[in-house]
Amino acid sequence: MAKPNSHRRSPSGGANAPRLFEMATTAPQSSAARAAEASAAFPRLRYMGSKYRLVPYLADVFAELEGGSALDAFSGSGVVSYTLKAMGYSVTANDFLAFPTVIADATVANDDVTLSDDDVARLTGPAIDDRDFIQTKFDGLYFTHEDRVFLDSAWSHIDRLDGAKRSIAIASLVLAAARKQPRGVFTFTDLRYDDGRRDLRLPLREHFVEAAAAYNSVVFGTGAPCRAIQSDVFEIDPVGFDLVYLDPPYAPPKDDNCYIKRYHFLEGLSVYWRGLEIMEDTRTKKLTKRFTPFSYKRTIVDALRDTFKRFSESTIVLSYSSNAVPDAETIERLLGEVKSEVEVRRIDHRYHFGTHQAASRREAVEYLFIGR
Repeated sequence: MAKPNSHRRSPSGGANAPRLFEMATTAPQSSAARAAEASAAFPRLRYMGSKYRLVPYLADVFAELEGGSALDAFSGSGVVSYTLKAMGYSVTANDFLAFPTVIADATVANDDVTLSDDDVARLTGPAIDDRDFIQTKFDGLYFTHEDRVFLDSAWSHIDRLDGAKRSIAIASLVLAAARKQPRGVFTFTDLRYDDGRRDLRLPLREHFVEAAAAYNSVVFGTGAPCRAIQSDVFEIDPVGFDLVYLDPPYAPPKDDNCYIKRYHFLEGLSVYWRGLEIMEDTRTKKLTKRFTPFSYKRTIVDALRDTFKRFSESTIVLSYSSNAVPDAETIERLLGEVKSEVEVRRIDHRYHFGTHQAASRREAVEYLFIGR
């Protein structure tokens, strides 16, 4: 990777910023290195296609580019949006699912609000109403009865919260549930992947306490306004972004990339299943799948072309994997239709999540396409 320029701005401001201030003043690091170090503390949600391990490469690229406003159009785990924020960008984090949006609201849009010890004690204390939706709807699925009682109880308190406190509480609940479930996915209900890890033994209530502390620890402000939105990428107003980062769902050549199938429980949990349709005839109680043209070989090329056209006035950085469709040459050509300069950088990368141990798609090359 090319070395970043030294003119990029450093994080500043915010009630919970001392950790970043300390990094910025005790060592002659670049803004990219500081942001990568800050992002290393970001709570890890096991998420298909997550870019946690690629953050240092992405930060180097972002540091080379001019501008102060950025859109992370498919924010997913939230770590790239958080990295952009740590570099001083005014960030809009977008996703078409609810639980990534609430994570970004808790960590990217939020500058200074945390959950106090009293807040956590209330959230983990006795329920304040008799709701039992999770206990009954998911009876015998995923978690113990005690864990499901806790999820209902926690939501009885969350419904009394608003703003960033509500977002941190929901994000912590989502992270707790993901860590307790083997492999973090909800495509099965038995214990076939139970390897005895601590995460699988710890009660959800204790997972929640740890998750809340983890999210509290990464809250900071830079003085640059950030926001989190839930939207289809084609409905976002493209005006006003200097940088647009794209990490769309991959269209795999053989298996599927359905996020709803894998994370339906987390999606439902993030809104207490309000407004969502459960497929009652499915063993896992899946949610109705939402269509995205990025998921299918027959529609992915047009979807990428339309996205590039939509954000043609911004610098575009696209992450894409060699185990997806279309190939790198096609993407470079599509981006070249709207950009006079297209650079392709290759990163050898081994995925640690997504399919079984012997699956060939775990060995992949990650491409970064930069259109200016």
